[in-house]
Amino acid sequence: MPLRLLTYTTLYPHAGAPNHGVFVENRLRFLRATGAADGLVVAPVPWVPPFGTLNPAWSAHAGARPIEERHGITIHHPRFPVIPRFGMNLAPRLMYRATAGLVGRLIREAAVPFDLIDAHYGYPDGVAAAWLGKRFGLPVVITVRGSDVTEYPNFPVPRRLVLEGFAAADAIITVSGGLRDAVIALGVPADKVTVLRNGVDLQAFQPVPDRDGLRAALGLTGPTLLSVGHLIPRKAHDLVIGALPGLPDWRLLIAGTGPERAALERLADRLNVADRVRFLGQVPHKELSRLYTAADMLVLASEREGWANVLLESMACGTPVLASPIPGNPEVVQERAAGLIMHERSADGVVRAARDLASAPPARSETRAYAERFSWDATSQGQLDVFRAVLARRHGDRR
Repeated sequence: MPLRLLTYTTLYPHAGAPNHGVFVENRLRFLRATGAADGLVVAPVPWVPPFGTLNPAWSAHAGARPIEERHGITIHHPRFPVIPRFGMNLAPRLMYRATAGLVGRLIREAAVPFDLIDAHYGYPDGVAAAWLGKRFGLPVVITVRGSDVTEYPNFPVPRRLVLEGFAAADAIITVSGGLRDAVIALGVPADKVTVLRNGVDLQAFQPVPDRDGLRAALGLTGPTLLSVGHLIPRKAHDLVIGALPGLPDWRLLIAGTGPERAALERLADRLNVADRVRFLGQVPHKELSRLYTAADMLVLASEREGWANVLLESMACGTPVLASPIPGNPEVVQERAAGLIMHERSADGVVRAARDLASAPPARSETRAYAERFSWDATSQGQLDVFRAVLARRHGDRR
């Protein structure tokens, strides 16, 4: 019989934010495709007071329906209150209180009992999931994905709660070796932590035929960089814009929305490169293949990442990448066929890496072949191994 999972996460797509947490959805989709796991998703979405809707990231969640279905998976979207500016310390408790009733009802009404809670993101999701696991007697596996261990533990209350959640969890998964090191540095036993990197959907992301025609349709006539991600400081689109004076023949496409757009537009004006920067706004995830295929290089200049999915997506479309030298990225970009790691995270770092890669670019077929090593198969098997080991220990404890 398939494992019955209750996936618990705020990182999941919905009608109002279809690109939100697609990587969590993809991991679950490919796991279910093995036939060895099934279940449903509880994906809490924030409710904010009216003045809080000035934040676009929060207001997008207003479009989530209470129950949705995507790819044959049922997703419940209970609301939990968010208190702007003051909610970081309260978020796990508010999420737990807002979802415990629903989780209890789903457990009682389930035709087949749930085997475990599959939680994504250590804070606040993993903390709330750990409390739910204790309340309902279910083992909990928490997947760590980035700032849940690189940022939140820098604050006293979140740190205490993260450590509490990790201690209560039966196992922890990280999406990169760098994040595994960060979890262990917090005092978690190494044998409790497993690295399972994200994969890439090789069917959804593949080269678009007639690349020349595609570039012509997009009005691209010269070498082109692409930067994909929310327009927030952490993604460092400013460094890519800042590289353009040193790359006078290059154009830049930026896909994403966020509060930094006006500042980035002013920067482009100030550097006299505005005519070479095109802001594309929000691009549906399924349409990114066209941009990846059309570009000559993807640039990811982020300050921090857990496992940057855009890198593999770009490679799967045949486009090599330039990535900042931060933990996680060297695990994705291991060969020149994939692209290059910048010598430093700066505008000059982008310039030097772009010139280096352009001087001897890999064949686009080689870049695609490199990405094909990163299917979801190994990750799906790794999850099953972790889940089965957790259940074996639990069942052994009861004997």
